[in-house]
Amino acid sequence: MKQFSDFPRVSLGILPTPLYRLPNISEAMGKNIYIKRDDMTGVALGGNKVRKLEFLIADAMAQGCDYMLTTGGAQSNHAMLTAACCDRLGLGSVLVLKKRGVWQKLGNQIINDLLGADVRFVDSDSYDDVYKEMDRIADELRAAGHNPYLVPVGGSVPLGTVGYVDCAREIFAEALEQDIKINHIVSTAGSGGTLAGLVLGAMLYGDGCKVTGVAVCDDPFEEITAELVNGAAEILGADVHVEPKDIDILRYYGAGYAQPSKEGLEAITLMAQQEGLILDPVYTGKAFAGLMHLIRTGKIGENETVLFLHSGGTASLF
Repeated sequence: MKQFSDFPRVSLGILPTPLYRLPNISEAMGKNIYIKRDDMTGVALGGNKVRKLEFLIADAMAQGCDYMLTTGGAQSNHAMLTAACCDRLGLGSVLVLKKRGVWQKLGNQIINDLLGADVRFVDSDSYDDVYKEMDRIADELRAAGHNPYLVPVGGSVPLGTVGYVDCAREIFAEALEQDIKINHIVSTAGSGGTLAGLVLGAMLYGDGCKVTGVAVCDDPFEEITAELVNGAAEILGADVHVEPKDIDILRYYGAGYAQPSKEGLEAITLMAQQEGLILDPVYTGKAFAGLMHLIRTGKIGENETVLFLHSGGTASLF
């Protein structure tokens, strides 16, 4: 199997991020609950996408690219962090976003404005239309003498997934240092790459640790995640293959993507008032609500130690 050092990588994150026990939440839920603070990766407002971008931007630079194009919803954390990382490295970026939901200058759009990001909106519900517009912009950039690199929604491609395989390695190394055994990891399933990296990483380093993704929409995350696990395993040279049935997904997203749920808002309030930590209504609030549901329904065993991955996204509170 290849080493992570075998891949081009730019240093963007402040790693490792902290991993520690949540004493008040643990007491309230009657379980040993730990948190991995990937909201503290150190670029802009932090978040999970920085780990993916370390590999994706390095791949772009190795190919001589000088522009990154990516997409997402109007409040995309991934898109905002792409612009921030490109600023830091002196690359151009174009964010091609769906003109849906809160697209006005609120939340991440305020951050994008501060970053000087080139934001283009596509008035469509279909990512097919968005990707056509990305291709058109890329052609314009090439005609102007630039070399663009296109990244799909969320950076969820096999190479980006490798960033979260490395995060899983980091998690289990920290757990070993703290003399704890993590039995179960719970994370958001938003575009699939973070979850896929954790699944593959748990298989490689986790000694039987289970991983559950809490879906934030009705996408077929079993299929998406399995494909990314297998793609990342192939890149790494790992002897791993999974099927969609092997991926554990909890659908606990309420009325739909980016629509706050009662359970998610309750989880945000509990985490804030018990631990002084801030979750968001689109991703982590719903994911932590899912973790609470798994505990209450007995899907997390009596003596299990569970880890919650805080993937960031604070701007959507605003």
